[in-house]
Amino acid sequence: MAEVTTNKVENSFGDKHETPKTVFDLGTFVGDLTFEEDGSSDDISLEGLQQELEECKNYDVVANILSQGTTLREYTKGVENNLRQVELDSIQDYIKESDNLVSLHDQIRDCDAILSQMETLLSGFQTEIGSISSDIKVLQEKSMDMGLRLKNRKVAESKLAKFVEDIIIPPRMVDIIVDGEVNDEYMRTLEILSRKLKFVEMDHMVRTSKALKDVQPELEKLRQKAVSKVFDFIVQKLQALRKPKTNIQIIQQSVLLKYKYIVSFLKEHGKDVYSEVRAAYIDTMNKVLSAHFRAYIQALEKLQLDIATSSDLIGVDTRSTSIFSRGREPLKNRSAVYALGDRINILKEIDQPALIPHIAEASSLKYPYEVLFRSLHKLLMDTATSEYLFCDDFFGEESIFYEIFAGPFAVIDEHFNSILPNCYDAIGLMLMIRIIHQHQLIMSRRRIPCLDSFLDKVNISLWPRFKMVFDLHLSSLRNANVKTLWEDDIHPHYVMRRYAEFTASLIHLNVEYGDGQLELNMERLRMAVDDLLTKLARMFPKPKLQIVFLINNYDMTIAVLKEASPEGGKIQLHFEELLKSNTALFVEELLLEHFSDLIKFVKTRASEDQISTSEKPITVAEVEPLVKDFASRWKAAIELMHKDVITSFSNFLCGMEILRAALTQLLLYYTRLSDSIKRVVGGSSLNKDLVSISSIMYEIRKYSRTF
Repeated sequence: MAEVTTNKVENSFGDKHETPKTVFDLGTFVGDLTFEEDGSSDDISLEGLQQELEECKNYDVVANILSQGTTLREYTKGVENNLRQVELDSIQDYIKESDNLVSLHDQIRDCDAILSQMETLLSGFQTEIGSISSDIKVLQEKSMDMGLRLKNRKVAESKLAKFVEDIIIPPRMVDIIVDGEVNDEYMRTLEILSRKLKFVEMDHMVRTSKALKDVQPELEKLRQKAVSKVFDFIVQKLQALRKPKTNIQIIQQSVLLKYKYIVSFLKEHGKDVYSEVRAAYIDTMNKVLSAHFRAYIQALEKLQLDIATSSDLIGVDTRSTSIFSRGREPLKNRSAVYALGDRINILKEIDQPALIPHIAEASSLKYPYEVLFRSLHKLLMDTATSEYLFCDDFFGEESIFYEIFAGPFAVIDEHFNSILPNCYDAIGLMLMIRIIHQHQLIMSRRRIPCLDSFLDKVNISLWPRFKMVFDLHLSSLRNANVKTLWEDDIHPHYVMRRYAEFTASLIHLNVEYGDGQLELNMERLRMAVDDLLTKLARMFPKPKLQIVFLINNYDMTIAVLKEASPEGGKIQLHFEELLKSNTALFVEELLLEHFSDLIKFVKTRASEDQISTSEKPITVAEVEPLVKDFASRWKAAIELMHKDVITSFSNFLCGMEILRAALTQLLLYYTRLSDSIKRVVGGSSLNKDLVSISSIMYEIRKYSRTF
């Protein structure tokens, strides 16, 4: 096809790229085209022309026209001529390509025929595909229906298979239940039988099925046979517990617990037989444990060391005897009645194994009752813990424990009720109270509550007995016969030593507990012993001996109390105050015995107030005998005081402390005498007879070095 040359239009307007072309002259065919002038052009409005020219001045064609001065008509005519020429050129090109166009037309027609055939073929395919799609949908629906039916059949088959499996009785199971030995395989078979029995009992549809009518009689026979067989088996195992010297815990853990499913089976499918097994076990264990505890208690009783009797009281006279008194050493030498001593170790050994009686008996050992008490309750705790856990595991019932231990509890109560009324050992009773408290803590840590009520009951019975024995001690002090207790001995009285040791023991046992009621009772006891000690002191004829007696007893009491509680409690502080006040009294008595004139003068005449206000001034003649007397015998007097203190006080350190206080007070009196002499007219004449203060200080230091 001929190329259309549109650039001729541009060339006609003076395009600088002018390329000569050979063109087809259309004018020879169509002639010149003429345009009539529009007569109405004069009516055209030129308003806005200037604005439009301004807007178009940037266009190259418009600018070229305006610059050449070409009129619009001429330009229009030129454009039309160019367009006509282009049209003629295009026609000429089509004429040249006419053969090709004819050939193209034929090809298009052939293609059209072929496409028509393909359309027909594809239409057939479409129809067939639609038919196939319909078939596929039908097949899909059939497949889904078949799948649903298959699923339903599988579900039905699985349920039916489970039903058959649950209801059918395999011959092997029958053989094991009827003829097999009770072992692990028998336990597994019992589980299978239990599932079948539960299946039959729990499913309503199964109970109404015809298959059950055939199977149920056989299942019932198997149940009865299994119940009978395992009952005989378990009773036989329980009989082994009755054999002497049998380790019950080993049989429970290694034998009975292996067959605990038997109990579960009987509980579910043989309740009457289960009740018999339960009753048989309770009866067996009740009797076995009761016998064990009874034998153990009897063996322990042979090991008991009697500590105190009803006459072993703080305020009882050791010299009083009766035809019923046991032959034994004097009570004041048997400090174990009141002193805690090594008995406190029982609380440190609280979780040690229980005593083995025949070993202790072979060694000829005897123990205070609290040791036997701890051992008995230790055995009870361990046995109860083991039995409680076994009952919970084997039977699944905690209540069985309390039925089993009704017997052992009764045996222990019977023993305790026979011992407690005859127990007058207050220290032992308090130790037992602390042992029970520690045992309660141990059971709490084990998380075993089965002994809570029993231990509480024991604790409740111990406190009133302790209070009664304590009140006996208190009454013995309040009602003591002073004349029979008094001994002409200024050293610590045995009653006071008993009190000190008894109180120290109770303080020691109360350190970690802070029992206010016990502290109140000890305060009552302290008041009673204070009153008794004062009465005993008054039995001495001389005030000095009374004071020495009190000081010795107070000092001994304080020393014993410090061993129990180094910090010092209210009772210790009370006795320290009494010791301090009586020490001051003794110092005055001791000094009056050797320097009475000197002390009398210092107290009555040496006061500055009395010197200044007295009508009769002190004279040399009045003080000269005092000065000379003191100078002549002061060292001898101090030596006598030293010997007096050494012989009067049991505690050497206490005596030396008192002597130092006396010498210090003597120095104070003599210093005041010396000061008064300086104010006496003519007193300087006595300077030669005055003992220097340094000499007295040296003597005091000499005696101070002894301690």
